[in-house]
Amino acid sequence: MPTRNVNLTAEQDAFVEKMVRDGKYQNASEAMRDAVRGLQQRWKQDELKLSILRKQLRAGADALDRGAFTEIAEADLDAALDTLAATGTR
Repeated sequence: MPTRNVNLTAEQDAFVEKMVRDGKYQNASEAMRDAVRGLQQRWKQDELKLSILRKQLRAGADALDRGAFTEIAEADLDAALDTLAATGTR
């Protein structure tokens, strides 16, 4: 298995040591591998969210190009946004 040296803050090191002491991990390497797995998972989730957002932006731009939108007067904007928020529509 490859070896990598990492520098942790005192707080991070204390946290890893506490996890090992509390029996959550057998050693610091196991705790760090779990931390990297969590980082990998977060990056995958972020990429998925970005992909979904890009698709929604494309769909919105396409709808604008087709003229498929409802124009709202500035005076009615707050009420329209409140209605959207109340229905959970984003």
